[in-house]
This record gives sequence, structure tokens and C-alpha cells, in this order.
Amino acid sequence: MVPEETHLRKVSEDIVFMRYKDISEDVTSAMEVFSPEEVIEQGLIKGMEIVSELYGRGIYYFPHVMMAADLMDRGLKMCESHLTKERETKGKIVMHVAEGDPHDIGKNIAAVLLKSNGYSIIDLGRDVLMQDVVNAVEKEKPDIVTGTALMTTTMSAFPKIASKLYEKGMEIPFMCAGGAVNRDYVESFPMGIYCVKAADGPDLANRIVTEGWDWKKIRSNWDRIITKNSKMRGE
Repeated sequence: MVPEETHLRKVSEDIVFMRYKDISEDVTSAMEVFSPEEVIEQGLIKGMEIVSELYGRGIYYFPHVMMAADLMDRGLKMCESHLTKERETKGKIVMHVAEGDPHDIGKNIAAVLLKSNGYSIIDLGRDVLMQDVVNAVEKEKPDIVTGTALMTTTMSAFPKIASKLYEKGMEIPFMCAGGAVNRDYVESFPMGIYCVKAADGPDLANRIVTEGWDWKKIRSNWDRIITKNSKMRGE
């Protein structure tokens, strides 16, 4: 799972082995060779994926995950500061983590990737009340709204948000992600679109915003889209 390229490998291993002293230098060195987006996707995210695998196998525990997430956040902020600032905005996206859920690392990664692809992000943060999400969509009139949930106890907020938006006539694509959700669940309520990985977010957003696909068309073509993206990433 570790990248073969030296610079990206160092960044990934900094996350895996929680090397606080090395992360800044290694991310800086990597950005001299690769774009910030590549460092995020092929270095930082790869490292966090390994940490998740170790956690799933019972080798790492929750404190390890939190420490790795803190390092990931440091790396993300460094990369984000080097993203091209003079870029035309493609569209607007409202993002949040479900009410009662404090886990925002996945949302933060997705936000950086979407920003780097030219989207304006309205980040509501974590543990966001359902009504606050609805209010933000009413106020901002975004092209897409996203929700992240890591716990099964919090993902129930998504169909309720979708229902409130639908009742108000705001039929907006609702991109949902996180360890607690799966495709069947997300497609059980109106407007829901399942996002497997943060790296899939920009492509799904582009199809919605620049190509004019609605949430129904995304659903009907979902397998083809995700398979294509996985092959392009060499997965």
C-alpha cells in the first residue's frame, strides 16, 4: 500500500509511524517534485489508508488513529497553502459532518481535494445540526451538499436532511461518505449519492456541475464512474 516513489513514500510513512519531526520537511520536499494535489492523494491519503487498515486489523488503536489524523491535518494545511489561488470557481459546495459525529478528517481531505479542483467550499464543520445544514443550503444555494458520518448512530441524519430539502423544493445532489455509510443506504433516500473515497469527489462534482448531470444520472452510471476512477488511480 505504500507508494514506491521516494518522496511520496516518506510522506506516507510519516503518517503511518507518526513522525511529527519529519512531516513538514517531507511534505515540502515532496511538493518540489509533485503538485499539492498529488502529495495529498498519493502521499497523505495513502498513509492514512494504511493507518485505517492497521486499525481494522487490531494492530493500531484509536489513539494511534487520532495522532495520525493530526499529522494528516498538518500535511493538508501545508498542501492547501500551496494550491493555486487565482482559479476560476467552478461551483459552490456546502460540506458538513453529521450531527453528533466529531470525526472530520475525511471531510477535511475531501474539502481540500474539491478546493484544488476549483470549487468554493462552505465548510460547516463537524457535529452539525440537521436544520443548520438545511439553512445553509437555503442561504448559499450551492450546486452540491455533502455529508460525512463515521458512526452508524449519526448517519440517520442524512435521510432526514434529504427529506427536509426535498420538501422545500431544493432537489440538490447530496453526496454522502464516511465509514458508517454504504451505497445501498445512501441510495435509499432522495438525492443521495454515495462517494466511496474522497478522491472520487472531484469527478462526481465535475459531472454534476460542469456536465449538468443530476443525482439520478449519477446513480445510474455510478458503477462505471467509480470503476474508471479506480483504474486511473491504479487500484
